[in-house]
Amino acid sequence: MTEKTTKKSMTDEDKANENTIYVGNKPPMSYVLAVVTQFSNKDSNEVIIKARGRAISRAVDTAEIVRNRFVTDAEVKNINISTESMTNEEGRTSNVSSIEIYLYKKKGK
Repeated sequence: MTEKTTKKSMTDEDKANENTIYVGNKPPMSYVLAVVTQFSNKDSNEVIIKARGRAISRAVDTAEIVRNRFVTDAEVKNINISTESMTNEEGRTSNVSSIEIYLYKKKGK
């Protein structure tokens, strides 16, 4: 019995998820490495850095380290800030700030 596999074309949302770095509790250089690696892909010219709560400052540090030291031709294309309502295990709802930093690198460089 043979299995038939179909190759699905990648949607814009799939590409956005592939180019997204989620910042958590690791040191900023871990995320810098992930961003630089993503930029080194030939077809990738935009990376989205996302963080919530206390990790927001680490996301900003990551974006600035990338721009100033590693990918000097990268620019901040857009920054989105928002508030997300989260429900904890006890059932209480709390608001958590979140940020999305869009870094863009011109093609051909």
